[in-house]
Amino acid sequence: MLYLTRKIGDSIIINDDIEVTVVDVRGKSIKLGLTFPEDVSVYRHEVYERIQAEKAAATDGGNADTAPIGSDDDRADTPDD
Repeated sequence: MLYLTRKIGDSIIINDDIEVTVVDVRGKSIKLGLTFPEDVSVYRHEVYERIQAEKAAATDGGNADTAPIGSDDDRADTPDD
């Protein structure tokens, strides 16, 4: 992880087209301004994690508790002998 010290009004540039500017500092909280291309997605980390979890659930058929293929739940109903 890269750590930088910046003051209000100072910026950093990422990949030539993303600019992050320190807008305000109040106690332990900072406000950042971001300038980036329209095709770039920016999410708060907790939102990004939720999106990834939803994608994983959708890939898993929407149910993380799905029985594995070949399990008893996967067989066709047959009368007991």
